[in-house]
Amino acid sequence: MTVQTVLDYLWELAPVEYKLSWDNVGLLLGRKNAPVTKILVSLDATPAVVAEAADRGCELLVTHHPVIFGSLSHVNDADPMTELPLRCLEAGLAVISMHTNLDCAPGGVNDVLARHLGLQGIQTLAGPDGVELLRAGDCEPMELSAFAALVKQRLACPGLRFVVGSGRVRRVAVGGGSCSDFMTTALQAGCDTLVTADVKYHAFQEAALRGLNLIDAGHFETESPVCPVLRDKLAARFPEAGVFLSAETDCIRFL
Repeated sequence: MTVQTVLDYLWELAPVEYKLSWDNVGLLLGRKNAPVTKILVSLDATPAVVAEAADRGCELLVTHHPVIFGSLSHVNDADPMTELPLRCLEAGLAVISMHTNLDCAPGGVNDVLARHLGLQGIQTLAGPDGVELLRAGDCEPMELSAFAALVKQRLACPGLRFVVGSGRVRRVAVGGGSCSDFMTTALQAGCDTLVTADVKYHAFQEAALRGLNLIDAGHFETESPVCPVLRDKLAARFPEAGVFLSAETDCIRFL
């Protein structure tokens, strides 16, 4: 088994055609023909995750967030962001990142999030430029405060923020990570609630004015549920390999 073998399978799960135009996905570090016996799955490539992969003897790290994002003019220890790829290379660690393609793909981040919250009749919503990112589904009718408590419990959020739109919850849209720009998509699909993360103050204001319940449940918390699912799929496809789920936690702390 090689890095390319794993990459080919990941392209089956989350084809590159699903990625957004600005994104950077695929094999971002390493040699495609390098042998693989152990894989670590994580949301991010952080120094702690790289060290964990090295300690486990992994040759491949599969992440959601790209280890290289935006322009990169050098890979050295001049600053922490350019040193991170260097650490991976020094550890002999190839890195494959499946980002917005995994968000949009069937069975990916947002399908997993919708199922995690117990939504029924899950559907894909097409947003700006036809991007099929959000998922929507129905839940038992309840007050927003009760639904927010359910989200906090099911995603193990240390805290969450929300604004009251209609105040009642029946049809919910979800978008792991930063999806508050898709409020119109949620409303046009008949949703009364949107669960996402990284919501700005004025987006909360807009949601309240438009009658949309908006919940910010955390970037890590809304996307990390896909990691054990991805680990299980890789383990089933490559039973000869050791496939591990990283012990990483959210870097954000609450008082």
